Amino acid sequence: MSTMPVSRRRFLVSLPPAFLAMKRAMAADGGGPAAVIQRFYDTLLGVMKDAKRIGFDGRYQRLAPAIAQTYNLALMSRLAVGPEWPKLSPAQQQSVTDAFSRYTISVYANRFDGYSGERFAVDPNPASSPNGAVVRTTLTKSDGENVTLNYLMRQGADGAWQVIDVYLSGTISELATRRSEFATTLQQGGADALVRSLNQRIAALRTG
Repeated sequence: MSTMPVSRRRFLVSLPPAFLAMKRAMAADGGGPAAVIQRFYDTLLGVMKDAKRIGFDGRYQRLAPAIAQTYNLALMSRLAVGPEWPKLSPAQQQSVTDAFSRYTISVYANRFDGYSGERFAVDPNPASSPNGAVVRTTLTKSDGENVTLNYLMRQGADGAWQVIDVYLSGTISELATRRSEFATTLQQGGADALVRSLNQRIAALRTG
């Protein structure tokens, strides 16, 4: 019997067969953590170059499979909720995971809405971490400013490396920020309130 969490199985089943085949091929090829991030950046740059033409919805559709491939969204949802997660019913856990996944994709679709010569550089040598491996990258903006984005990655049972946290400016944990944001909403209204809040954020990102 599979030990994969129900929420993750459902999420994977909902993805296109082509994505699942690509994920299995990547694991078989032994794609390392830096290679996973480089592939993601290649997709992201392509979306940025087409951003104005395809609009938010087009960016969302193009980014969704790449983000699902690159990020362990089910685990990140659980970590973002924190200690309250075991108190949620399986249906609530699934609803939160789905909303968190849509929100993550929407953030990228909103944030990377154009291209002005930006460049991404990926250090091919990940740093070891007690929680996996850290891939260090740099985003060079059009004005020459460099932004450090580091990705904490973990290897799954299928051999594929996926992101479980992003460190903005190299040190600021995105998951820790999300956990802080979610805590009050969960305390005041539980999982349903968190899902409503995430859906409101998604709507705001979509309209710019």
